[in-house]
Amino acid sequence: MRKRPKQARSRATLEAILEAAAHILGERGWEGITTNVVAEVAGVSIGSLYQYFPHKLALVEAVRRRHFDDVLAVLCAAADSRLPRARRIEALVDGMISVHRRYPAAHRVLLEETPRGKETGAVHDRFAVTLHQRYEAIVKANARGALSDHTHLAARVLAAAVAGVVHEAASQGTLQSDGLRLELLKLVESYLSAPPQSA
Repeated sequence: MRKRPKQARSRATLEAILEAAAHILGERGWEGITTNVVAEVAGVSIGSLYQYFPHKLALVEAVRRRHFDDVLAVLCAAADSRLPRARRIEALVDGMISVHRRYPAAHRVLLEETPRGKETGAVHDRFAVTLHQRYEAIVKANARGALSDHTHLAARVLAAAVAGVVHEAASQGTLQSDGLRLELLKLVESYLSAPPQSA
C-alpha cells in the first residue's frame, strides 16, 4: 500500500475498495479484475484508489493480507482462556467458516490464479509461522489426553484438517451447511479429546 488511512473516512474508503476487489475477483477472476472496475464498484474515484494501490496486483495482495489477518484473529479467539472450552472450539469452527464464506470464489482465485508479487513470499512465510503458533496455542488450551505430549505435530494435523474441510466446502459452495458445521465441530472436539495411547 502507498499509504495507511488515518481518519475514519479514509478507512471506510479503503474498506469499500477491498470489499469491491474481493467481490470482483471472485466473479471475474484475476484476468477480469481492473482498478477502474474496482473503483467504480466501490463508488470511489480512480485517483482515490491509486492513493493506496499503484496497480491491481498490489490491490489483490491487500485482499490476501486481509484474509490472513481475519484467519489469525479467529485463531486468537479459539485460544482465549477466558472462554469455556466448548466456546473456544465453536469460535474456531464458526470463525473459519465465516471467514471463508465471505468471498469463497475470491479465495479460490487467490489460491489458484493470482500471481505473486515480490513481497508475497515473505508475507506467506510470516503468516505460516504465526498460523502454526496460534494452532499450537489452541492445542495447548483445549487438548485433553495424548495431544499434550506432542503439541507441535498436533497443531499441524489440526490446522491441515480444518483447512482441508473448509477449503473443500468453499470450493463446493457448502459452507452454509449446518451439517458441515456440526461434523467439523465433532472432528475438532474428537481430535482434541484423543485418549492417551497405550504403551
